[in-house]
Amino acid sequence: MFKILLLLLVGLVLEAVGVVLLSHGLHEIGEVKRISAAEIGRIVGRGATNRYILLGVAFEAAFFGILLYLLSQKDVSLIWPLTSLGFVITAVAARFIRHEEVTALRWSGVALIVLGAALVAWSEQHKSPPVATRPSAAPAGERAGQP
Repeated sequence: MFKILLLLLVGLVLEAVGVVLLSHGLHEIGEVKRISAAEIGRIVGRGATNRYILLGVAFEAAFFGILLYLLSQKDVSLIWPLTSLGFVITAVAARFIRHEEVTALRWSGVALIVLGAALVAWSEQHKSPPVATRPSAAPAGERAGQP
């Protein structure tokens, strides 16, 4: 379980940094001023060449690869709720990398997310082991090759 949690933490850091990089890149390229083909082409062109957006997409892709591996190893009911810890890391990254103001109310929400993720992780320790099923016995007539 330690290996899974460590890998999840690495993935969540990649995701948080990726989101912050995407936000930075989007702020750099500016907003859509009007809906037109030329304006959308301008935004797409600037986004496709913006290093922060490209790096953010790469970090998000790395996170997604880690997520796919984790989902192949453990229950989705464990892994997916634990990805909510990414909100915590993202709030910290936004505060210290983007210098965004994170209010006490937002930190309270982050604390609730941590509590919820802790409950999900704790539930894994109290999960019942799978019950071994044995093959069901065939009716008496079928055991002897009778129809």
